[in-house]
Amino acid sequence: MTVYGRRRRRGLLGAVLALFLTYAALAGARDPLEDKGQAPSGQGGTHAPAVQWPLRGQAALVLGNGRPAASPHEQPVPIASLAKVMTAYLTLERYPLSGAQDGFTITVTPGQAQAAVQDAAQDQSVVAVQAGEQLTEHQLLEALLIPSGNNIAQMLAAQVAGSEARFVSEMNAEASALGMDHTIYTDPSGFDSGTVSTAADQLRIFQEAMGFPIFRQIVSMAGVTLPVAGTLTNFNPLLAAGYAGKTGSDSAAGGCLAFFTRVTVGGRQLTAVGVVLGQGQGNDTPVILAAAGEAARQLIESVAPAIDMSTIAAPATARRPAATRSPLAFRQRTDVCGSGAPAGTGTSSSTGKGTHNGLADAQEGAKLAECMRRHRRVLPSGATKRD
Repeated sequence: MTVYGRRRRRGLLGAVLALFLTYAALAGARDPLEDKGQAPSGQGGTHAPAVQWPLRGQAALVLGNGRPAASPHEQPVPIASLAKVMTAYLTLERYPLSGAQDGFTITVTPGQAQAAVQDAAQDQSVVAVQAGEQLTEHQLLEALLIPSGNNIAQMLAAQVAGSEARFVSEMNAEASALGMDHTIYTDPSGFDSGTVSTAADQLRIFQEAMGFPIFRQIVSMAGVTLPVAGTLTNFNPLLAAGYAGKTGSDSAAGGCLAFFTRVTVGGRQLTAVGVVLGQGQGNDTPVILAAAGEAARQLIESVAPAIDMSTIAAPATARRPAATRSPLAFRQRTDVCGSGAPAGTGTSSSTGKGTHNGLADAQEGAKLAECMRRHRRVLPSGATKRD
């Protein structure tokens, strides 16, 4: 063999070796959840026993910047108070908070105080308020996300959108804009069992809400003290174990938990974000929330058995700093599209509670979402919503 031939052969062998090493490196960097679940859309991915999906209900999970996975055959189901994640998200989109800011202040009206009493009589989750009490945006978000006040969701809806019916339309519009194709909101609190979603869709909005540092901070708190209600505690059964998040529970939804926690996978520190729905049976809140907590714990331990319980991690992606986000972005999009209460809906002036038709609100929301998508890229600089 000539010198030229030997050199050519060595060159080919070197190229083959380089290609092999490149392939091995890429294979080693695979998403930890790849081929362990089902893509959130229900398309792609394969189900494998490596992820321990709950035996009942449904779940979704993402590790770090990986591809989200969801349990097989998800269908829309009631989500109870997980609906308040969207309520908090839209509030912060309209009125961003950063640092120690308090945000806007509202004064509780006699109608809102009376509505809270009526809701409590229906065995709803209520935060006590009284006429004339002043609550800041920060306090309202704490009351919404920690003790999970349904009446607080109604008050925020009126503040953000002018009426509960209009706010529900905007919830559905935002859900559609975010690609939450299996979600319908019929109220801002989730008390109405017509508010339905899937674990994969709720994972998406929970990740969006996590983009606000104030949201992550509040859902990590063990309790809050409010002027009239006093000291109230977080219902999250796994909070002390390092799982921050939002709970939801009732007889229709079962136990639900959207959560994030710090995990170690293959020697890497990652943030795991997950949702479990439909856990437990009955209407005993501690029992079905404990079932949701156990499902979440087993889900995490099936993919990341070594958990650092001491640190609540920031999400993999952060929102733009408040100074660069337009406080009018959310309102500008909806005002351009002329969002209004659907025909046949309205808000009682005496209670501030909307009386609405869920299907009409969903249809109105779909129309609003389409308009918002058309106008999204023509808003002023800094006002475009992050995809």
